[in-house]
Amino acid sequence: MKVLTADNNPETLDFLGEILRKEGFTILTAESGSEALAVYEAESPDFICLDIMMPDQNGYDVCREIRRSNTEIPIIFISSKSEPVDKILGLELGADDYITKPFDIGEVMARIRAVARRCISRKKPETVNESFKMGPIEVFPNQLRAYKGEQVIDLSLREVKILTILYDKKNNVVTRDDLLDYCWGAHIMAESRTVDWHISQLRKSIEDDPKNPLLIKTVHGVGYKYEEDAA
Repeated sequence: MKVLTADNNPETLDFLGEILRKEGFTILTAESGSEALAVYEAESPDFICLDIMMPDQNGYDVCREIRRSNTEIPIIFISSKSEPVDKILGLELGADDYITKPFDIGEVMARIRAVARRCISRKKPETVNESFKMGPIEVFPNQLRAYKGEQVIDLSLREVKILTILYDKKNNVVTRDDLLDYCWGAHIMAESRTVDWHISQLRKSIEDDPKNPLLIKTVHGVGYKYEEDAA
């Protein structure tokens, strides 16, 4: 899923990009309003994160221009303009959400995951209820969520991909290289310890005892596997 982030501050672009890449998104960037529109036309992103105060065309102008031809693509304003009138104007122009800087990482990711779920539902409404079970949890890829009894577990795109490949290859070892290719992309230069870190974080969400995992087992020196009968 492609996300266009537009901000005239390179540090903000880098910070947002790092957060979004960890979630599994492909990042497109722009440092001005006109560049944001050009990237939007050329790359057709799935949703957009817009700053307001940008050179040549501000975020409001960009949002207004996009909404003339596309009323469905989710748009989130992320801006230091925090007055109620700014938020009202942004939402009236058709933005789906408005986040003020400085922002909390957890809050930003929760809102972006909500937007991602809407994107997936719009693309694949007929499969929104498809799921698979791994032991005590049921994974709903199109909702970016898993359920363990009454507990709701929010998942990132990358976490969904990890669970999907482990489930599809159940009872077989999935190597770190296979995980990198499937969950990050063959064109991405990532390291095996990146996989290990993501698995560690995912275990904290889905395992009863992350130190003694039943769903995602380590195969030392090779990779990981999900054993259907052992879960």
